[in-house]
Amino acid sequence: MSTIKEKINQDLKEAMKNQDVFRRDTLRMLNSAFKQVEVDQRITLSDEDVIKILKSAYKQREDAAQAYKKGGREDLFEKESKEMELILQYLPQQLNDEELEQALRQIIKDTQASGAKDMGKVMAIAKNLNADGRRISSMLKDLLNAIA
Repeated sequence: MSTIKEKINQDLKEAMKNQDVFRRDTLRMLNSAFKQVEVDQRITLSDEDVIKILKSAYKQREDAAQAYKKGGREDLFEKESKEMELILQYLPQQLNDEELEQALRQIIKDTQASGAKDMGKVMAIAKNLNADGRRISSMLKDLLNAIA
């Protein structure tokens, strides 16, 4: 069993004991997503699988939060933001801008990318970095445009 999943289960029990409704409900939602994948694919989740599910859940919340912000629904925006913060606690530490740029430069060098036309080739490798996809894409565009 995944250590991240075990930690989430422990935190869920704590939230139930402390009657922390928001935390309890959010962790239950994550557990439900884990169980769904396990049942559908008939597997036991590894930490890598759990991280993928957590990243997906984070991205869903991020997209919803932006939509709520645009729609003027501050209450729902706050809820989604709080869920994002909670999910982030279980994800590996994100790379800072300096580390991300250094990693992207190395990938560009390794793939011998020469401009924006090679973005897909670089993104295929860069998507495995511990960073938000939008940050990777934005920084990668800037770096590739500087090369061309």
